[in-house]
Amino acid sequence: MKFELNAQKRTVQGSGASRRLRRANLVPAIVYGGNTAPQSIEIEHNQILLSLRKEAFHASVLTLIVDGVAEPVLLRDAQVHPYKPLVLHVDFLRVDANQPIHQKVPLHFINADLAPGVKLTGGSVSHILNEIEVACLPKDLPEFIEVDLQSLAAGQSIHISQLVFPAGVTPLTHGDDGVVALIQQKKGAAAATEGEAAA
Repeated sequence: MKFELNAQKRTVQGSGASRRLRRANLVPAIVYGGNTAPQSIEIEHNQILLSLRKEAFHASVLTLIVDGVAEPVLLRDAQVHPYKPLVLHVDFLRVDANQPIHQKVPLHFINADLAPGVKLTGGSVSHILNEIEVACLPKDLPEFIEVDLQSLAAGQSIHISQLVFPAGVTPLTHGDDGVVALIQQKKGAAAATEGEAAA
């Protein structure tokens, strides 16, 4: 999915200026990185609010158009009001098409209802991770990684090393092959199994 955001350069700084922007339905933001100096910008509020509600927006290379000039960026941070639908500030990072990027992408869990641990013994799926950090070139950045649970029995888990990543995409595990999801045995079924073993 492709996302484009229109923005304008912002010259006035400070908390007072930011409050005036928000009253004008604009969001203060900054774009930084690469060989160019950081640039303060402003974005129309509803445009960024609607974009932030889309999962793919958080794990995509975005096209940021500042005063008519387009550049590829990643969303790095978004400050949102704790309970109002109000975006307070946004940070973007410039990306170079030839340089690898590190980005967290969401995990999509599939076939949980087909897993023997769920279908046959009534177990429940526990998601240990909901996103994973990957390294890749900007063009290879996936919107999500699928986690296929259909072979898991009760008490079994799936690890990062068992996931299928697209070509050119590498998980950043820092040496830890962590658990992504597991199927917890139904309490009654676990007790019954222990009773059978004792008998």
